[in-house]
Formats: sequence, C-alpha cells, structure tokens
Amino acid sequence: MVPKKVFFTKGVGRHKHELQSFELALRDAGIEKCNLVNVSSIVPPNCKILAREKGRDHLNPGEITYCVMSRNSTNEPNRLLGAAIGVAIPKNRESYGYISEHHSYGEACKKIGDYVEDLAATMLATTLGLDFDLDKAWDERKQEYKMSGRIVQTRNISQTAKGEKSSLWTTVIAAAVFLEE
Repeated sequence: MVPKKVFFTKGVGRHKHELQSFELALRDAGIEKCNLVNVSSIVPPNCKILAREKGRDHLNPGEITYCVMSRNSTNEPNRLLGAAIGVAIPKNRESYGYISEHHSYGEACKKIGDYVEDLAATMLATTLGLDFDLDKAWDERKQEYKMSGRIVQTRNISQTAKGEKSSLWTTVIAAAVFLEE
C-alpha cells in the first residue's frame, strides 16, 4: 500500500482516566472511528495534501488507518504539554518527503511547530544533498531551503494545552493521516 493522500489534524481531550482523555483527543481531531496504525516518517511521491475536513470525509468507521502521530498526556495541574507534526515536500513530486513528530512539556505552540518543521526540512535536505548550517535560525534556513528550489513546502500542525487544575488527565495529539484513495 502506498498512500495517495494525506491530511493533518490535531486535538485535545480531558478526562479523569488517561485512556479516555486520549479517546477525546482523537474525537476532537476527527479520527476516533479508525483503527490507527503508527508508521514512520515518509510522505510518498505524488502524495496529495488534503484539507482536514476533506480528509476526514474519506475515513470509514473501523478501517485500518495509517498515521504519523505525536501524543502527550499529563495529570499535573497547569503543566503545559504539546504535540506537533512537521512536513517537508520536495519540488520534484516524484521524490519522497519527510514527516517529523515531537512532543514536549513547557514549550509554546510556535516553538514546537517550528522545531518539527525544521526537523522534517533538515531530514529532506540531507537526502537531497543540500548544504545547510545548523547554527542558523530555522527562519533563515527555511528561506535557504526554499531558495534552493528543491524544497518547496514545509508546514506544521501543533497542539498545546495546560493540565487541568482539578488533576484530570489532559492529552494532546497531532497527526498526519494517510489515505489510499
């Protein structure tokens, strides 16, 4: 199976049980009705990126659905937690791209989003043989990658939340969901 389409989604769930908070995060993301199988980090050649709503329309209850997922949970009051997915797509759509995932505590949404986007772009850049300086800020490298003409798209989807004051479990997820059709 080589996926033809992918979409990105995120969610938050809160409940007194950790597993139920995860289920509620999946519901918030709109992917709760699938049997999710975690896979690694490759965007297949010619894989079309769909909007979240369009992608979710392709899902059927009970189907085996492959995804790259970042997940994080806490029951500590006020603890900031995050989950993020980044993607980098090459200009040559006959080539493959990269997806990265990251989850953390205490980091703002923008910070983890930039981090995963940078990770995905760096992994793609190394396979394309692009020169880059890891000491440069992501914003500078992002412009260099795009100016090279070989990486045309990077993006991320990130979700953060603070742990509930009443010590409920809080779960955040971010996912790249693959579709066959």
